[in-house]
Amino acid sequence: MKKIILLIAYLMVGWSCANVLEEVPKSFISPTNYYNTQADAEGAILSVYGERAEYMITAGQYMIEEIPTDYAMGRGSWAPVDILNQPFESVVTGRSNEMWMRFYRIVNRANIVLERVPAIKMDETVKRKILAEAYYLRADSYINLVRYWGAVPLKLSETTDLTQIGVARTPVAQVYEQIISDLKNAEADLPETVGAATGRVSQWAAKLRLADVYLGLEDWKNAADKADEIIKSGRYSLVTVEKESDFYKIFAAETSSEDVFSWHYSPNLTPFATFVDWCHYPNTPVYNMGTGSAVLYVNTGSSLIKNWDTRDLRYHFNIYEGYNENGKWIDNPSATPLLFKKFIKDPNGLAIYSVPVMRFAEAFLIYAEAAAMTEGGPSAMALERLNIIKRRGYGYDLTAPSEIDYPTGMTKEDFRNAVLTERAYEFMMERRRYWDLIRTKTIKSVSQKEKQQEFIDARLLYPIPQEEISNNPALSAADQNPGY
Repeated sequence: MKKIILLIAYLMVGWSCANVLEEVPKSFISPTNYYNTQADAEGAILSVYGERAEYMITAGQYMIEEIPTDYAMGRGSWAPVDILNQPFESVVTGRSNEMWMRFYRIVNRANIVLERVPAIKMDETVKRKILAEAYYLRADSYINLVRYWGAVPLKLSETTDLTQIGVARTPVAQVYEQIISDLKNAEADLPETVGAATGRVSQWAAKLRLADVYLGLEDWKNAADKADEIIKSGRYSLVTVEKESDFYKIFAAETSSEDVFSWHYSPNLTPFATFVDWCHYPNTPVYNMGTGSAVLYVNTGSSLIKNWDTRDLRYHFNIYEGYNENGKWIDNPSATPLLFKKFIKDPNGLAIYSVPVMRFAEAFLIYAEAAAMTEGGPSAMALERLNIIKRRGYGYDLTAPSEIDYPTGMTKEDFRNAVLTERAYEFMMERRRYWDLIRTKTIKSVSQKEKQQEFIDARLLYPIPQEEISNNPALSAADQNPGY
């Protein structure tokens, strides 16, 4: 019965129900009468975007990836995410299971596009773009799956019946080979610009995602080369900053000169408003949407926070210790004296609606780290690109040396640590830090130092959902990740 229920879910997701009637009413949508026109192809790819966008800003993925970092803490029902010396408990497991389900739903929708759209008679340029988008979105899901679950079933075709649900865990290296292949396919046929179609991927998004993947694989040369290509392209520029609120030119506008790829939301969309609320208390109307609970807050004991130069405009853009309401200063509660401010409602009372996935600043920091690791130490170019990001943080001239620059003569290790620090400050609350700590194999030492907790091996990977093990005939209890 469980297998039948699982199959029904797959079929509903992909509109791929069996054609049990010989005569199909024109009003009934099925694979045979839907995937016939260019409009159908556009609708199919939008369904993939829609699934990813909906989950991108719900609390689940943000909370599970941000709370275990050294600069954050979890409260209330999210506090168990921060118990690093134990495997996930049941509430957290339920939330990671949701992530798994969502990513595979995206994979299945992308597979439908890749299998069904090629046969449609339509504009070939548009067709290639749609297929490229599907490749990108499938790769994005597998990046998340392989990073947090390790070896996972690699599904590359639409699931339509029970015979297709039995897929074994695929070795990590093979999953990454497919990710790189998909991103290269996306890069080849995506447009250079998306014009008014904000929230859709361009070839530059594929290039930056490739650079990110190469960085995680420690393929330093490819990571540096791809990041360098983006920087030298002239397509993007860093947003000019003179005061902390200027950073909202990146986060509150539909597009910016730094926007390589971002998700865009209606201002009052419930999932996004909920996430904004969960960063703030309900008695902070200048920041939240009215029902906040501040379940994600700043770890005041973190070295990153304590050592952060408050002249850095990113400090007060990311963190607040209180707020001014009608001329009266109100401190945050003593139990959570520092809260995260990056995601707030705008002055008109609406949640900000542009959520960057990748922005131009990342190319500079990927290049700096990868080039230094390739060359055995920081070159002048690597150092300059790191300093450009730091100077922008202070509101300084990007091209003029300054007193806050990192010095010459740094060792490879010290320079890499400096890059990781800048990544933490630049991308705080953008789902970078946790993966940075895992990929650099520093998560255990950092957790011990900054949270006084042992980070056990079981927490390096999320548990495979029990439902997947029970329903997938190619899996057994032996396939579960260690510790679960």
